[in-house]
Amino acid sequence: MRYIFLHGLGQDSSSWDHTISFLSRHRPIYCPDLPELLQQKEVTYNHLYASFVEYCAEIDEPLHLCGLSLGGILALNYAIKYPERVSSLVLIGVQHKMPKILLKFQNMIFRLIPNSAFQQMGFTKQDFIQLTNSMSTLNFSKGLHNISCKTLIVCGKNDHANKKASKELTALIPTAKLQFITKAGHEVNTQAPRELAEMIEAFYGGK
Repeated sequence: MRYIFLHGLGQDSSSWDHTISFLSRHRPIYCPDLPELLQQKEVTYNHLYASFVEYCAEIDEPLHLCGLSLGGILALNYAIKYPERVSSLVLIGVQHKMPKILLKFQNMIFRLIPNSAFQQMGFTKQDFIQLTNSMSTLNFSKGLHNISCKTLIVCGKNDHANKKASKELTALIPTAKLQFITKAGHEVNTQAPRELAEMIEAFYGGK
């Protein structure tokens, strides 16, 4: 079996380093960089998701998917489309129906940030704006009943933008349970890595 951890927008694979350091070393954990998956294709959600599907197709093992924010959306999308391939799902700070007002606000913020601030993120400033625009119509509500694997929904207690969505997601996925992480906002993997790791380890160990 293969454990795949997917980072959020504005992060890279190293954002998982501290969390993984507190997990069992016997688990084969892989953390792809999302910009690299695109292989220079146009930066849209559909292209990114198609690239992730291609990445998973090369793995001939059961998949345990864990994703934060954008990474969680990709994992959720994949679990709906290919439920037979996913053995477990961890979704952190994830929306199942994109909040258009929040995306517009994010884009306003992106436009104010200097280009140089995006250099270490793998995506350019224009990539960020184009990607979030391409996500505005995403709505996975009708497919959530397809998810049959064990599912953990995680949200930081200070992640006010995703608290309601996390509760809704838990109610809509038959196998899901919800846990909150104290003293953490949206980027739980960097803000509370030990607490997140303990939660994930208990979830995996309970199988």
